[in-house]
Amino acid sequence: MSWSDRLGRRGLLAAALAVAACGFTPVYGPGGAARGLYGDIAIATPRDVAGYLLVERLEERLGRTGGMPAYELTADIDLDETGLGITTGQETTRIRLRGTLDYRLSEAATGAVAKRGRVQNFTSYSAPVFSAARNTVAGNSVTVQAAKEDALARLMVILADQLTAELLATAPDWRGDS
Repeated sequence: MSWSDRLGRRGLLAAALAVAACGFTPVYGPGGAARGLYGDIAIATPRDVAGYLLVERLEERLGRTGGMPAYELTADIDLDETGLGITTGQETTRIRLRGTLDYRLSEAATGAVAKRGRVQNFTSYSAPVFSAARNTVAGNSVTVQAAKEDALARLMVILADQLTAELLATAPDWRGDS
């Protein structure tokens, strides 16, 4: 065994001990902020493609409810497209897709709001270049639509992950844990 291998293992062991010493606990583990929460949040039925993609990711991260959930989550999605990457001929080559997610987490039994908030982020995709001078579009409309759909899917994953992180990090506050 080389000196660098032993040093690497010692460094890894020292890092693990440092994390344990600082009070780190797994979020779903015993004593974790979200213990017992996985599968206990019912997510409102989606109304559109963006909502479906959001719910799909939230269920991956928070689990699907099996019986009577303790909480219900509703989310309103607002999407906005803005042109970026404008050429000297005033042709747009890139579109920014910005998403804002306003959410409300309520106790299922009483309807009392446990937590509400907002998360927002953006992604972008390539756009066709429209030349007014030549009255032509550069770019295949099928590939542009695929890029737009992919950007939407990426954005919903980002927003769902942000929402999940916020819920898990603040779970002791809105669950009344100390």
